[in-house]
Amino acid sequence: MAAISLNNVVKRFGDIEIIHGVDLEIQDGEFTVFVGPSGCGKSTLLRLIAGLEDITSGEISIGNVDVSHVEPADRGVAMVFQSYALYPHMTVEENMGFGLKMVGVDKSEIKKQVDYASNILQLGPFLSRKPKDLSGGQRQRVAIGRAIVRDPEVFLFDEPLSNLDAELRVEMRLQIASLHSQLGNTMVYVTHDQVEAMTLADRIVILRDGAVEQVGSPLDLYYKPDNEFVAGFIGSPKMNFIEVEVVKVDGLNLSIELPDQQRITIQTNVSNCQLGEKLKLGIRPEHIQLTKSESSLLMLDFHADNVERLGNSTYLFGHYLSQANFTVHIPADHQVVKGDDMNLFLEGSNLHLFNSQGLSIRDYSTILRDNK
Repeated sequence: MAAISLNNVVKRFGDIEIIHGVDLEIQDGEFTVFVGPSGCGKSTLLRLIAGLEDITSGEISIGNVDVSHVEPADRGVAMVFQSYALYPHMTVEENMGFGLKMVGVDKSEIKKQVDYASNILQLGPFLSRKPKDLSGGQRQRVAIGRAIVRDPEVFLFDEPLSNLDAELRVEMRLQIASLHSQLGNTMVYVTHDQVEAMTLADRIVILRDGAVEQVGSPLDLYYKPDNEFVAGFIGSPKMNFIEVEVVKVDGLNLSIELPDQQRITIQTNVSNCQLGEKLKLGIRPEHIQLTKSESSLLMLDFHADNVERLGNSTYLFGHYLSQANFTVHIPADHQVVKGDDMNLFLEGSNLHLFNSQGLSIRDYSTILRDNK
């Protein structure tokens, strides 16, 4: 068993607290991704699990064993870093087996483990090469292979694809996903790239300022964000937010008004919203329609400041009333050009609502158009 448990983990550097009492359970065999903006503490949290940084307080367990103060080499983990850190004078085979050699493993066993890892990573033809004769993707596979030969309970990845170009990143994402399927080990992966997080993870841990904002499956975070930060972070391009105002609270009905005076009524079971309170209405760019349907709830006047065509889809960047940076994702066959004015249509089922503290209001059952 290689489940990982973090109980009220705190990390301070001097008087500055970097990690704020993190509680987290990672199941055996799960692929968990830490994601968040730069400086959120995701790499620090990974290094605490690895034992490369000492925790200030709290407890870290791996496989039901408290490893809070255990040396990194004795935790049953292997870490793959952003830099390949390969020995330039050694062959691929020597690089992959070096760690085992240093702890006195028999040569035949080293060869067996290296052959096993090279077969998984398709490195067989490159075993006699030096790192300078490899591509970036091949070097990263060697670094991963060096971790595999140690037969760890847990793999830790710290932004391993950051140094690769876009095409190699896609290739290596597939390699890592395939590796997890074959090995079944617990894997914890740090990235700032939400596409990597969404495509690789069984569960995603979103961090901000050293604290966990939300934990869940990729689709849970996409469709059911706990707060405005998660809603804006997950999804590319990011969710659009419109400031609205509570104009009526009547029993189970909450009426909100958009900047253009359109109103909608939310039928809710619980509401802590107050009259006059400023809320945020969220809509993802891909959930905006250019044609009206029976389920259309709102119509926004939009001006396209810029148009980006990506072949299979088109992104419109413009403004709704005075709100700039409003983004729309539409199919490529729509003939829209820079400077066009158009109507956008929103369906109630695709709207997200956040209170003045940025927390999601999810307890509504129906959203209706309010004709005042």
